[in-house]
Amino acid sequence: MPTSRTGRPPTPRAPRRRPAASGIARDNGVLSLYMRARKGWDRPLTAYYLILGGSLLITVLGLVMVYSASQITALQMSLPGSYFFRKQLLAAGIGTVLLFAASRMPVRLHRALAYPILAGAVFLMALVQVPGIGMSVNGNQNWISLGGSFQIQPSEFGKLALVLWGADLLARKRDRKLLNQWKHMLVPLVPAAFMLLGLIMIGGDMGTAIILTAILFGLLWLAGAPTRLFAGVLSIAAVLGLILIKTSPNRMARLQCLGATEPQSGPVDCWQAVHGIYALASGGIFGSGLGASVEKWGQLPEAHTDFIFAVTGEELGLAGTLSVLALFAALGYAGIRVAGRTEDPFVRYAAGGVTTWITAQAVINIGAVLGLLPIAGVPLPLFSYGGSALLPTMFAIGLLIAFARQDPAARMALAMRQPRFGRKRGAGGTGSGRSPRRWNTMRRRASAARSSGER
Repeated sequence: MPTSRTGRPPTPRAPRRRPAASGIARDNGVLSLYMRARKGWDRPLTAYYLILGGSLLITVLGLVMVYSASQITALQMSLPGSYFFRKQLLAAGIGTVLLFAASRMPVRLHRALAYPILAGAVFLMALVQVPGIGMSVNGNQNWISLGGSFQIQPSEFGKLALVLWGADLLARKRDRKLLNQWKHMLVPLVPAAFMLLGLIMIGGDMGTAIILTAILFGLLWLAGAPTRLFAGVLSIAAVLGLILIKTSPNRMARLQCLGATEPQSGPVDCWQAVHGIYALASGGIFGSGLGASVEKWGQLPEAHTDFIFAVTGEELGLAGTLSVLALFAALGYAGIRVAGRTEDPFVRYAAGGVTTWITAQAVINIGAVLGLLPIAGVPLPLFSYGGSALLPTMFAIGLLIAFARQDPAARMALAMRQPRFGRKRGAGGTGSGRSPRRWNTMRRRASAARSSGER
């Protein structure tokens, strides 16, 4: 037996054990990744970034698809191929200014604008019915010509007016503790909404009327309307809607096209609904390529407006349509989060109203393209061609951004963010001799110990 230098027998060493490649480490890694993702999702500025980033991405992607889907239509009308794109780009530029202006306005200014916007919308919607001023497009008398090729649809601004005015009205009644009485909850909100609906239905635009009805129900739901009262208003609206559908052959034909697979389904012409399904089906997983749609060559009516989602599915495939759906889902979640985390009644009602408006309109448009709902003639928010729809929608997105900034945790997180370059804004002025980079670094280190959310 070998011995050591000291004459003692060597101490036997235990064999080394290799670390077990079990699933514990992987589980810990997955759990850690989940916790980090959840922590990041719960940050104060998550809703702010989702609303701003999601809306801008939808708008930019919409501009690309409007350019692709409208070229053939423009050429068939003997217009330049980029005609509709340029008009949409101009509207998007104006809408971006409105978005950032609304996002910087204080809440009290939003409330002050409620009555002027409502009065202006009612005046313009009444002006539509004046002979010589109002004009008919696709059978609906809901447009006013502004000269040349520019037109405006006042009913689109009626959505924004109902959201702002209804939110301000309900907030004031809540402050006075009047919402526990059904007459104060319904009057004058429901009569004013019915007035707007009447002005819209005179022109025959039932699609926009459905969106306004959804906004009304959203406001009543957020105000805490009892189930029986909510069911009563819903029943009245359902009966009126059924009467309007039964008395219109065009609306009955749209209802009969649900689930149609042939353009001529009996006596009803379902050309648009069926070719929308054809466009989606031919797109596959990744689509035929941007600009390579076949259905937009005269087969699919309204390819750049109401049925732009079908062209998106054909050119960008399932991946493109799921991306659009994900962006709208993120926008809806962020709006619900803003409405649920605020203590201000006006912010809750207005954020809920805007979220209901955009979500309901997106569901109705996409459902019609998929053949799940009747064709209502409403555009896809922020995506379809149409400046009259884009401008108030972008202003409403600015409202959501302003409300997301008003959250105390988000406001603190925004205040902690300092520019990476340049001097500190505020005290010190431009004549200060301090090093801006060193000051920012020290500020970040000093604020790292605070538990106030993200920077």
